[in-house]
Amino acid sequence: MTLTDKIAIVTGGAVGIGGAIARRLAADGAKVLVTDIMPEAAAENVARIEESGGTASAYEVDISQPEQMRPMIERAVELWGGLHIVVNNAWGALEPDGTAITLTETAFDRALDASQKAVFLSAKYGVPHIQASGGGSIVNISSVHGQMVAPSCLAYEMTKAAIIAMSRQMALDFGPIGVRVNCICPGHIVTERQAERWERNPSMLRFFDQHYPVRHTGMPDDIANGVRFLCSDEAKFITGHTLVIDGGMTIQLQENLVIDTARYFRDHPEIDLDTQ
Repeated sequence: MTLTDKIAIVTGGAVGIGGAIARRLAADGAKVLVTDIMPEAAAENVARIEESGGTASAYEVDISQPEQMRPMIERAVELWGGLHIVVNNAWGALEPDGTAITLTETAFDRALDASQKAVFLSAKYGVPHIQASGGGSIVNISSVHGQMVAPSCLAYEMTKAAIIAMSRQMALDFGPIGVRVNCICPGHIVTERQAERWERNPSMLRFFDQHYPVRHTGMPDDIANGVRFLCSDEAKFITGHTLVIDGGMTIQLQENLVIDTARYFRDHPEIDLDTQ
């Protein structure tokens, strides 16, 4: 698969899943605008890409601020003369999540701005450039939380579910003009931040592994490889698809998983349930 001379934007592209996506696209030949609310971290990822022979540029953006989305798109076009790929990966919650009772209106509104509205605006301003560049691909990063829900996570769950629906709608709307739109739902991915958490409590990570039929959690490169595929010509007949990359977690009957979890606890009394 090659993305030679393709022009891409990756939001939240400094570290974690987004950082790996930016590096993977660049390794396949794309010119990548690494956008993030953390400019220093974005610049560090750009340096990694350039050290490996890739082409990238850092751009500071807060996707929860609607007025910043159009300049982000225009920056990529200004740098390299077009646009072929947009990966909407960033998520920017600043307040605690909760239920419909405990969640603040401010947190609710920010979740909408940093998710649905950011995806909407990236398409609104990006699709015309992708069409003008001869077509391309949008990949929206959702989550298994868009298909299954956890307690007291209203903001996160609603936004991730909405991204799946928006991806399908956009695929239908933009397919005729050469723009494919797909969605990825990651399972538990051990990013740099998560790795620090599990270093403090490795027994809990081993417990998490048991929730996956493949018996391990995911890494950022697992998602990056899926994005690379969906952006390539090998996926030219794939649009409106939700690719679940979760090690099989969501295919299980929950009652069986509960029983297996209880047995694991019985056999491994050393597990520390403190995940902080």
